[in-house]
Amino acid sequence: MNATPAAPVDAPVLRHREGRAGHLVLNRPRAINALNHAMVRIMAEALDAWERDDSVATVVVTGAGERGLCAGGDIRSIHDDVRAGRAAASAAFWHDEYLLNARIARFPKPYVAVMDGIVMGGGVGVSAHGDIRVVTERSRVAMPETGIGFVPDVGGTYLLTRTPGELGTHLALTGTPVGAADALLCGLADHYVPSERLPEFTAALADADAAEVVRGFAATAPAGELAGHREWIDHCYAAGSVEEIVDRLHASGDRRAKEAAETILSKSPTSLKVTLAALRRARELPTLEAVLEQEYRVSCAALASPDLPEGIRAQVVDKDRRPRWSPAELSRVTEADVARFFEPTGAGSLGLV
Repeated sequence: MNATPAAPVDAPVLRHREGRAGHLVLNRPRAINALNHAMVRIMAEALDAWERDDSVATVVVTGAGERGLCAGGDIRSIHDDVRAGRAAASAAFWHDEYLLNARIARFPKPYVAVMDGIVMGGGVGVSAHGDIRVVTERSRVAMPETGIGFVPDVGGTYLLTRTPGELGTHLALTGTPVGAADALLCGLADHYVPSERLPEFTAALADADAAEVVRGFAATAPAGELAGHREWIDHCYAAGSVEEIVDRLHASGDRRAKEAAETILSKSPTSLKVTLAALRRARELPTLEAVLEQEYRVSCAALASPDLPEGIRAQVVDKDRRPRWSPAELSRVTEADVARFFEPTGAGSLGLV
């Protein structure tokens, strides 16, 4: 008998069993399954129940619809919270979301994340900390936070500082989405499975060992791009400041490097400088939990920054793609401005360390 009742078909996360596999289906396809607080709670409750249930051997996470696993957190809600003076609601959402990210990373049973289609921001948080992370030819994985006046979170600064060389710094500052091969190169995924085989793959998880199943379906991913750009990426992004990174990119002589520089300059100057500081600090932190604690401080501080609601307005609400950053230039973001993001906040801590 299935010990886990199926969720209503209109629930934001569908929860059901197939054999010995517990399935969580993110179920907001019109929003590319953007995460809200209710979804985080449902996922956490399911993991709590399935960890204690000996009849559940594997957890499988997928997204409803054809566009992707998850486009990130519900940033429109964050915009509305900030505008209405309800910043505490967003801080509470992040609190529970980051605890879920840590829970996924330490979950004692195989956690299989199917990273098909768009996987961004919070979608990375509920997938890339898992044990078995599967990408397809449709995967587009990114941490695009600097484009909305925010900073990579959900353990993103932990993941991006464990990539080869300076690839993670490049992805964090530019927000560039990567395909399957580059996600594998950066350690954001483990296996490539063609999308046409996903139904067969997930069905096989019902009654077989997850590691054996994925080995049977894994194939060679189509060629990526980042490996061929390591020379200029590693040199340019090793610089000590965002300004110097941009200068090196412009001076490199490589067309892709110059394009990266222009992309960076379109992002929030404050977010860029805070992101670089967060990455450099995260390199020195010993665990994911310690990095999540840092990210929580930074995220809560961002709620008081004008760039976060402005960035969301420009990208998601009005969609004019013309954010008015404050300050508008890198040179006007001071060390003191950056340091404020790392100070303890009234929201407290996650209690992870």
